[in-house]
Amino acid sequence: MRHLSVLALLFATSACEEVPAGEGAARAAPEGGGAGPVLRGAKVALADAPFAVEELGNFDEPWAAAFMPGTPLLFITSKRGGIVFKDVVSGRLGSVQSGLPDIAYGGQGGLGDIAFSPGFEVENPGRLYLSWVESGADGTRGAVVGRGMLLCEEADSCRLEGLEVLWRQDKTGGSGHYSHRLHFSPDGQHLFVTSGDRQKQDPAQDLSNNLGAVLRLTPDGKAAPDNPFADRGGSAAQVWSYGHRNLLGIDSDGEGRLWVSEMGPRHGDELNLVEKGANYGWPEASYGDNYNGSPIPDHAPGDGYVGPAATWVPATSPASLLIYKGAMFPDWRGDAIVPGLSGKELNVVSLEGGRATAMTSYAFGMRLREVVAGPDGALYILEDQGSRGGDGTLMRLVPKS
Repeated sequence: MRHLSVLALLFATSACEEVPAGEGAARAAPEGGGAGPVLRGAKVALADAPFAVEELGNFDEPWAAAFMPGTPLLFITSKRGGIVFKDVVSGRLGSVQSGLPDIAYGGQGGLGDIAFSPGFEVENPGRLYLSWVESGADGTRGAVVGRGMLLCEEADSCRLEGLEVLWRQDKTGGSGHYSHRLHFSPDGQHLFVTSGDRQKQDPAQDLSNNLGAVLRLTPDGKAAPDNPFADRGGSAAQVWSYGHRNLLGIDSDGEGRLWVSEMGPRHGDELNLVEKGANYGWPEASYGDNYNGSPIPDHAPGDGYVGPAATWVPATSPASLLIYKGAMFPDWRGDAIVPGLSGKELNVVSLEGGRATAMTSYAFGMRLREVVAGPDGALYILEDQGSRGGDGTLMRLVPKS
């Protein structure tokens, strides 16, 4: 009965902290630390870009998006707590009208990421995964990951049923650096969750908590039994890598390598190739400086930290990450697509194996929050709410004819 309701839907339809903007530059670093050559990214005006931009409407404080597998339905979360969906073929709109969580909205907190369960099919729908921020005792807050069954009996209406919490971030004060991005491994056996340092810095080097880390869980939210620190138990058992700051992008490439994009302090944003058990140095090493102007040591050979594959100086404020695997932009296949908030640009970082080799930045002139690939390989970009009050524009990118 459930699969019929989703089919009916188809047939009926056919934050972030501010840092100074500037022209991005990527500095490659060899594995194990050490500054590599500066890779100056060409800044290309939108009029000279190899793609055309089509606007598809505005949405209230959009934060993340995901296509329902096998459909043209793009589900978009609003930081304020709602979910809408748009059929990118017919233009029809709908919403998830019930079953959503109560959220702690404010600062960088609210409803966050969205992901469909591995094997989700129209004929046999699985679960919808969400991340959001909840309040705790004594004014604390923390990110949460949960899942529920998505039921869509009407063409323009869905509901979430049986939402259950699978994972909680260790709570602390403040309202920033939750990260809470979600990504399933290519084989569907593991759920990766990014957990920011909550602007506390030192917890990123402390394995007694789950902050400042990439976490590797089972789809049920448990620590994966073969994680590098599984024998320590507690929060350490969840950790796949640590020494991170604010990880707002995560994706796997075609070879199964895991990548994250993260915001540095004052400049020093990073694109990192994630390795099992590796320490990425925050707050002991960074190509950026503290906001008070005090320097942070750069990555150096032998410092015990893994240096980034690329870093932006000045900052771009990377808000998400897509490793492109589509056919519509063949020159970008296998490359990292990174939208920038303060940079107001779309960065395309060329990847060869586990290395960043070049970067081109396309000047949009608006804060870019999210990028996803459509079923046909087109790119869909969500503008952050910053430049238009509460609304952000959904844009589709296709090659120029």
